[in-house]
Amino acid sequence: MSTSFSGTAWLCPAVTVVLGGIALCHLKSPGRAGRKVVCLAGLWGGAYLLLSLPLSWGLLLCLLSCFLTYAYLSGQELLPVDQKAVLITGGDSGFGHALSKYLDELGFTVFVGVLDEKGSGAEELRRTCSKHLSVLQMDITDPQQIKDAHSKVVEKVQNRGLWAVVNNAGIIGLPADGELIPMTEYKKCMAVNFFGAVEVTKAFLPLLRKSKGRLVNISSMAGGVPMEKLAAYSSSKAALTMFSAVLRQELSKWGVKVSVIQPGGFRTNIAGTSEMWSKQEKDILDHLTSDVQEDYGQDYILEQRNFLKLINTKTNTDMSPVLLDIRHAVSAKSPFAFYAPGPMAYSLLCFVSFSPTGIFDYFIKKLYRCRGALPRALIKQA
Repeated sequence: MSTSFSGTAWLCPAVTVVLGGIALCHLKSPGRAGRKVVCLAGLWGGAYLLLSLPLSWGLLLCLLSCFLTYAYLSGQELLPVDQKAVLITGGDSGFGHALSKYLDELGFTVFVGVLDEKGSGAEELRRTCSKHLSVLQMDITDPQQIKDAHSKVVEKVQNRGLWAVVNNAGIIGLPADGELIPMTEYKKCMAVNFFGAVEVTKAFLPLLRKSKGRLVNISSMAGGVPMEKLAAYSSSKAALTMFSAVLRQELSKWGVKVSVIQPGGFRTNIAGTSEMWSKQEKDILDHLTSDVQEDYGQDYILEQRNFLKLINTKTNTDMSPVLLDIRHAVSAKSPFAFYAPGPMAYSLLCFVSFSPTGIFDYFIKKLYRCRGALPRALIKQA
């Protein structure tokens, strides 16, 4: 390679890096640091490969990669808030409570649906947030409460419209083997985590279509990664994930963008209290047939609550990754279809999609199994 060609060839990676840096500067969405690193690494890798290409091809690929990178990252810029109105369900505690405060601080007009408008969570929101936040009584399993909340939102937003709906409300129930979970718990999880979100979506979609706004559904990593003890919860979240994917395609012609958030392990109040666990344990024992109860044994059944204690020790107390991703889904010019905030969430979702089933099952059992208990019938066989 001649000296002049070598000198010119180095121009390709130099231009790539410079324009790539400009593109990266346009990525103003907080919480996207990981993607910045990936993009920058890709630019440098591309620059390296360009050195082995003919000059004409190198320049062409250099300019093309810079253009595509700039166009993509420009789509991740956040739109101005301008007091855009957002409806959030499940604002009593957890993600919904924290998100309501966060979006209120950013200047959004926030409508927070809560299960108990007189509860401590609702009172705290009224006390600490601005006048632009409204607390709405909204049990999403009650069609009349959804209808009433819709009327109040329409009355307040009037011609400004509703920009986004964040379906956050959810329950987990008492984790247990799928055979042990009563049908009432399966139906309850579906009623809140899936049917409730669907009914809220259907009620408010005319407003979102008018504003060409955003629908954001909070699913779970468990909706894509099968894990023991979570048959009822995971099934309902998997349904919500698929519902979101279908609506993403259907609503694109209306200009409405749909995103699903699949968080990993974060510590919220979704697991409930010890009193709730005791009631759920009683429900399990009351609904089991004698032969199933004999095979599993009461000691094994009562030990299921240890799984919740294990979750609380392994989960992340910092909710900011979830809040930043939801903000991005609500505000970015071109939001992502899927987000997976939290340690290992994205990795596990990819792992379950591409790894052989046997390998995944072995790995997940090693990673998540609550040790120290076996059903009574299996202990006798050992």
